[in-house]
Amino acid sequence: MNSNVKGAVAEQAIVLAAMKLGIPVLRPVSEHGRTDLALEIGPDLLRVQVKWGRLNADRDVVIVVLRTSRYTPRGQVCRTYSEHEVDLFAVYCGELDRSFLLAATMCVSKQCIYLRLTPARNNQQACINLADEFTFDGAVAQLARASRWQREGRGFESPQLHCPDPAAAPVTVAADSFRMGLGCWLDRVAAGEDAVVTRRGKPMIRLTAAAPVSASASPSSAAPPPLALIPTAAVGSA
Repeated sequence: MNSNVKGAVAEQAIVLAAMKLGIPVLRPVSEHGRTDLALEIGPDLLRVQVKWGRLNADRDVVIVVLRTSRYTPRGQVCRTYSEHEVDLFAVYCGELDRSFLLAATMCVSKQCIYLRLTPARNNQQACINLADEFTFDGAVAQLARASRWQREGRGFESPQLHCPDPAAAPVTVAADSFRMGLGCWLDRVAAGEDAVVTRRGKPMIRLTAAAPVSASASPSSAAPPPLALIPTAAVGSA
């Protein structure tokens, strides 16, 4: 299939996935815009750009090319997407017959993004995207349940990427585990979760974000934060 056919197949697959979930789908009257579809999820009408995802040679990563390319009298012009053009990226991998949904904040200004089908062989946990955490039906369910919470940076399943209850006790992690998963713990703490690092069972240091996300922000504030999808797979406790 050429790129045009792949794009058409991916778009139809996303429409079918949304219809199976009872999500109303709107389509533009003309083609070649920055938005392929609009999904009515809860009270929101979200602009969606649909992309085809392909497998790498080892078949353990879905590669999604995000840039657009067109030919003009001045030659080939390549562009990425901005946060003002799209709210969500829907990805269909034909080789797996699977659909995924990603927040635009993960994809804007990027040339491509990678969704891992299996954990990294070097046990890396930070700065990777596990495909199972962005399944289409799981992401839609989260947006439908509490879109306002997602916009304020709070979520449900994953303590790694959302701001938890500020009154909750800090997570305890052993020094060796903290050292091995430093990047992952930095992500969790930066998102607003406190952690206490212990050595031989004795608390040694407490980590907190330098600029924690406010849990008391009002949904009616003048400028709502960017849409955020929280991974549907829970992060294991320390």
